[in-house]
Amino acid sequence: MSETLTADEVQTLLDDAAAAIEEIAGAGADRLEELRVQWLGRKAGRLAQALRALGSLPADERGAVGSRLNACKQDLTAALEARHSALARGATAATADVDWTMPGRSRWRGARHPVTRVVNEICDIFREIGFTRVVGPEAETEEYNFTKLNIPLDHPAADMHDTFYLSPGVVLRTHTSPMQARTMERFPPPIRIVVPGQAYRRDPFDASHAPVFEQIEGLVVDEGVSFVDFKAGIDYFVHRFFSSDTAVRFRPSYFPFTEPSAEVDVQCQICGGSGEACSTCKGTGWMEIMGAGMVHPAVFENCGIDPERYTGYAFGMGPHRIAQVRYGLPDIRLLFGNDMRFLDQFVGSR
Repeated sequence: MSETLTADEVQTLLDDAAAAIEEIAGAGADRLEELRVQWLGRKAGRLAQALRALGSLPADERGAVGSRLNACKQDLTAALEARHSALARGATAATADVDWTMPGRSRWRGARHPVTRVVNEICDIFREIGFTRVVGPEAETEEYNFTKLNIPLDHPAADMHDTFYLSPGVVLRTHTSPMQARTMERFPPPIRIVVPGQAYRRDPFDASHAPVFEQIEGLVVDEGVSFVDFKAGIDYFVHRFFSSDTAVRFRPSYFPFTEPSAEVDVQCQICGGSGEACSTCKGTGWMEIMGAGMVHPAVFENCGIDPERYTGYAFGMGPHRIAQVRYGLPDIRLLFGNDMRFLDQFVGSR
């Protein structure tokens, strides 16, 4: 503002001040301070400059203009004080129910889920001995999910009581094994793969089963692969994943896509193998972690590989079950619950 003051400038100033009072009514703390300095600042405030310029007006006008400017100053001051009080009351109300004697809550730190950690660790261990990690589709045809793996469609596993059918001939895969057939059809031996992914079965949701679960499939195909190679590979994994002194046993079993077949058990990590009062291993001292065996010659033939020249082994394991064994969990449903109090203990764990 200039050192002189005209009637038009006075009216403009008063109109602007009225608009400023309206803005003050909804201003936040930072904007409120800006408005105070802009209007009531001692050196550069618009009202201070106008009051200093009163002397440029004719003597008979100074009293009336000065009175109007002082009234405007009072209105601005009152609006600023009222807004300050309102902001203070709001801050007090927001903290009225806070007990300042309570200890502060720490923020939950995000981390990988324990099952994701287990999947990555398993794949890394097998990568050390030459395996490649691959993935496949979750919606599969009956051909790849069953028949190419030597599972006839009249087998109980293909029944609708066990399998989720999306449409005729299309299922939610019941295992990650279809990638065995897809890989053997696409790539010539030697083959070494691990296949992590979700599988779907009509299982009850109980302490040791779930209808949707992670699975890791493994496949080795080459000339001269024997059952000794199979046992050596599984032993290597168990001792790297659990501990070098963890006991392992192979029990004869049956799977349509392997022959001979075996179920692999490890020493129960909860009771230390004693079995005493242990509901997790049901008193046996052992926990099953995978089904495995030598690839059935019929599977090779279905995938266009000469079973007279090539042999191999395959295995399938459930990372949820292995995580249950690794962390000593009594109920697999804990891994599906997303309870922050439970998951927080795994932050920073391996």
